[in-house]
Amino acid sequence: MDSRPVTVPAPADGSGAAQPWSRQRLRSNNEWLLLERLRTDGPESRAQLARDTGLSKPTVSAALAVLEQAGLVREAGVHAPERGRTAVLYEPDPTAGQVLGVDIGRARLRVAVADLAGRILAHRDVPNRGRSADAVAGAVVAAAREAAEEAGGGPGAVVHAVIGTPGVWDEQQQRVHYAVKLPGWGRRGLFERIEAELGTPISVHNDANLAALGEYADGAGAGSRVFAYLLVGSGLGTGVVVNGEIQQGAHGAAGEIGFLPLPGSGRNLEQEAAADSVVRAARAEGMTGVLSAKRVFAAARAGDARAGAAVLREAEQLAYPVAVLAAVLDPDLVVLGGGLGHGADLLLGPLEQAVHRLTPLRPRLAASALGDEAVLRGALAIALGIARPEVFERLTAMVV
Repeated sequence: MDSRPVTVPAPADGSGAAQPWSRQRLRSNNEWLLLERLRTDGPESRAQLARDTGLSKPTVSAALAVLEQAGLVREAGVHAPERGRTAVLYEPDPTAGQVLGVDIGRARLRVAVADLAGRILAHRDVPNRGRSADAVAGAVVAAAREAAEEAGGGPGAVVHAVIGTPGVWDEQQQRVHYAVKLPGWGRRGLFERIEAELGTPISVHNDANLAALGEYADGAGAGSRVFAYLLVGSGLGTGVVVNGEIQQGAHGAAGEIGFLPLPGSGRNLEQEAAADSVVRAARAEGMTGVLSAKRVFAAARAGDARAGAAVLREAEQLAYPVAVLAAVLDPDLVVLGGGLGHGADLLLGPLEQAVHRLTPLRPRLAASALGDEAVLRGALAIALGIARPEVFERLTAMVV
C-alpha cells in the first residue's frame, strides 16, 4: 500500500537531528535498507539482496539475523534453481505491528485495522448516530476497539492511528475548524480524549486529503503527477496530490473549495453542489416523497426525467469547481469521489461537457476506484508510514 521510496528512519528520540556516525548507526541503516527492499520488491534471498543493495554477503546475513530475531522478517519459502544451491527467501513479517484508520463522516463511521503489510484484518462500517461531539467520539472509540479485538494483535498491537475528518485540522490548537456538519466537533480536548481512550498515538487529517492519497496509492490516481480528488458528499472538498505528496497549504486549508461563492447564486459551492443540492433540484423538478441523492440517481437510471434533470443540474454545478481546479492546479486528472462518486456513470459525461463550456483547460475526469474506502486507504497509508520505522527502531533496539 505504501509506495514511497526507501528512507532511513528518524532518530528514536524524535529530534530529527542528524546523528554522528557510529557502527551501531551504520548497522541500523543497513537493516532498514534491507527491510524496505524486501517490502518493495518482495521475497528475496541473501545473495539477491547483496546484489541489489551492494552490501557484502556477510553484512546482509548479519543484518537479516538481527531482523529475524527482532521479529521483523521471516522465511518465505525457498528458491530452487535448476543449477546451484537452494536459497532461503525472506520477507517482512507483517505481524510485527498493526495500524488503525478511521473515517468520520456525517452519516457513516468507517474503521479498519491493518497489519504492517497493509492487509486489512478487521473492518467496521456503521451509521453515525451521534447527536453530539462526545457521542460521535464515543462511537469512534467503540468501533475502533471492536476492530482491534477482531484483528487479534493483543494489547499494544496498534502502533499508530490516523483519523480522517471533515474540516481543517489545526495542529497547533489540536482541534478541527469548519466541520459544520458535525456540531461541536471543533471543541478543544476532543481528540486528546479519543487518543487516551484508544491507548495509541493518533494523527488527524482532512478527509479529502486522505481520500486523495488513498486514490493515488491504490486507485484511479496511480501514476498521476498532479491530481485532484473531488470529495462530494454531505460537503464538498478537494484533496490535491503532487508527485505523491499531499498539498495541505500554509494552514491546512488547501482544497477547501466548498467555501467559494458560486457566481449569481448568493450561495457557496458546498451549498450548491453537495449531495443535498441534488435533493433540492429533484424537488424543484416535481419529485416527492422521502428523497436522498442516492434515490434520485437510482430514479435517473430507471428513466425518470425529473431525476435526470436534477442529475444534469448537479453536473453543471460541479463543473465550476473543476474549472477552478483546472485553472489553479493544471492537474492531469480530477477524480470524482465521495457519496456522489457512486453516480459517476451519470455525472461524468455531462460534467465533462459543462467543463468544456467554462474553460479551454480540460483535465481528464474519472470516477473513484476506491469508492467509500478511499479515506480509510489514505489513513492506513499514512499510519503505515509512521508505524513501520517506529516498530523497526523499537524491535531492533531490543536485540543484543
